[in-house]
Amino acid sequence: MKAHLLLGSLATIAALSACGPSEPASLAIAPTEVAAVQTPPPDYPVELACSGVGGQSVLKVVVGPEGAPTEVALLTSSGNSQLDDAAIHRVREWKFKAATRNGQAVPTTIQVPVSFNPPEPKPDSCFAIEERMRRGG
Repeated sequence: MKAHLLLGSLATIAALSACGPSEPASLAIAPTEVAAVQTPPPDYPVELACSGVGGQSVLKVVVGPEGAPTEVALLTSSGNSQLDDAAIHRVREWKFKAATRNGQAVPTTIQVPVSFNPPEPKPDSCFAIEERMRRGG
């Protein structure tokens, strides 16, 4: 008798679930992370490059929903304010593909290291600059 009641209940549930339209299950949209699109390097002050001055600036960048930096701040200095300023100036112009959550673009904070590595060997233009500096102007 118990088996019959259980089968009857299952049949009732199956019949009820077949009645009427069912709500479509909402599909979860996978999140995406911010992605760099256009990231030209900063201008490296030639006098610093030729003098062997380099370093790495680490910036905090808030990428807005439109894919443009809305905030750029120095987290770690390269040790040279000209290099830090060059990094900040250029990164403000970068373009990104914004991160998404549930299919909507959202602001995201990232850290961006910007490295300045003196060229080896020195470009020929460095010798003219060094000569000018040696002569006093």
